[in-house]
Amino acid sequence: MRAWRVVRPGPVAEHPLIFESVLLPEIGANDLLVRVSACGVCRTDLHVAEGDLPVHRAGVVPGHEVVGVVHRVGPAVEGFVPGDRVGVPWLRSTCGRCRYCLRGDENLCPNSRYTGWDDDGGYAEFVGVPAPFALPLPDGYDDVELAPLLCAGIIGYRALKRAAVPEGGRLGIYGFGGSAHIAAQVAMARGVEVHVMTRSEEARTLARDLGAASVQGATDAPPVPLDSAILFAPVGELVPPALEALDRGGILSIAGIHLTDVPPLNYERNLFYEREIRSVTANTREDAREFLGFAGRHRIRVATMRYGLAEADRALSDLANDRVRGAAVLVPRLHGS
Repeated sequence: MRAWRVVRPGPVAEHPLIFESVLLPEIGANDLLVRVSACGVCRTDLHVAEGDLPVHRAGVVPGHEVVGVVHRVGPAVEGFVPGDRVGVPWLRSTCGRCRYCLRGDENLCPNSRYTGWDDDGGYAEFVGVPAPFALPLPDGYDDVELAPLLCAGIIGYRALKRAAVPEGGRLGIYGFGGSAHIAAQVAMARGVEVHVMTRSEEARTLARDLGAASVQGATDAPPVPLDSAILFAPVGELVPPALEALDRGGILSIAGIHLTDVPPLNYERNLFYEREIRSVTANTREDAREFLGFAGRHRIRVATMRYGLAEADRALSDLANDRVRGAAVLVPRLHGS
């Protein structure tokens, strides 16, 4: 098959990935071999390609927002058959035995593994996945629309849970890309008033189109005090203004796996009155089931830009330079790629 591999992590302008022919993934008794129909391009892929997140496997194939069709099942697999449409997400496996797994916090498992980081992912024509971590998908969406839901959607959903927005409350969103534009719709469907702070004019237009109550620059103050905020942009310098925008008792949820350094905080201005900062670490399968169930009941508008598989390096470059409106998605059979 054809696949992209991270061979020399570095700036995306220096082409850290190569596109070449590789062997099909080998699958175990409890695994599925999935033919990729679409794979979202996540900012985490950019962090892996550029070395912000050191690769856990040399020459890894990135990509963890994978929609595909089951091509082959391992002999011990139950519940899946060839031809099923499935999702292959970021969370690939956990031990199931540690104290975190046993208490329902499998996202904190020290032995967790991740698609496109620890094991090869979906910037390819085929991908393998342990069957217990493959996700059934909701009806009513095409493959390209579904792909961003499998990380951008799920992580945004967990970030929203961590933000603990009160019913009818006010939520600030910092950065408005693939994950944020989905989380905003979930929040608004629940009656939350959403205020967006982002530097991209394209993203501001999308936020207005989706019904945000206000839209302004990344460091601008929202017009009202916020009950909660989510920081999607991987920019530590946005932490102080986000905290300052919170009302008393407000919570800032930081959604990214990577964040640049946070500048010194002023206790009185940024943290007093019981403001909180909460990080987000991956997700649980329960988060995925809850979110995909919500997506099945509420039609989410997924803004996408399509690229052929052979255009993955261009998609990453566009993402790095804020040229993507919504989410970039690789489609192996687009443009003959």
